[in-house]
Amino acid sequence: MAPAAPPAASRIAVVTGASSGIGAATARRLAAAGYRVVLTARRKDRIEALAEEITAAGHSATAYPLDVTDRAAVDEFATAFRTVGVLVNNAGGALGADPVAVGDPDDWRRMFETNVIGTLHLTQALLPRLEASGDGTVVVVTSTAGHATYEGGAGYVAAKHAEHVLAETLRLEIVGRPVRVIEIAPGLVKTDEFALTRFRGDAEKAARVYEGVAEPLSADDVADTVAWAVTRPPHVNIDLLVVRPRAQASNTKLHREA
Repeated sequence: MAPAAPPAASRIAVVTGASSGIGAATARRLAAAGYRVVLTARRKDRIEALAEEITAAGHSATAYPLDVTDRAAVDEFATAFRTVGVLVNNAGGALGADPVAVGDPDDWRRMFETNVIGTLHLTQALLPRLEASGDGTVVVVTSTAGHATYEGGAGYVAAKHAEHVLAETLRLEIVGRPVRVIEIAPGLVKTDEFALTRFRGDAEKAARVYEGVAEPLSADDVADTVAWAVTRPPHVNIDLLVVRPRAQASNTKLHREA
């Protein structure tokens, strides 16, 4: 059954990190569900091309180049809206897979800035607009890394744990106000860029992440999950939804075919 069209007061959906992967797929899915999507990312050419694609399909999309770590730019972006119905905090990513003993503090800092502080910036700037809609939703796309650790992942795991706690705390603090807080925590998702970015362009290392896994999640799988959660009736809050491929039982238990 297709999700119901969003009410007029909640029709704008802002998606961060919309230039590729889960962000781009989520923008397409929410546009198809009737939202006027606003695509943000640093890569202007990517989000403009995606906005054109969505518009050509008969939906509404606007591209807005934005670095979520730049608070002044985020605040300026927020002034463009009177109300916002949905904010999808998706911008983030992993850098490196080094043990704690030798991990690069600059990698940790960059992951915190994008995953955690970027989410904080957008949420703070748009929360009054979300509340003004009378039916707002904050979505935080975290990871199963935000709920359990694994060797070689400490920097990313720490950032995603912080993002999880941000969402959990915000939900406590705004209870009684017309804004839901939803956390979507994907497991192994195969996209064009996530692992490649993590391993600094080393395609061989990136490929090994998915080696032998018949069906990892796709960006579309996660986008469908986000859209389903967002389009529940306004009184229904999906606090936390963990989604993994069938082959993955935990962060450290993954079935790989020979």
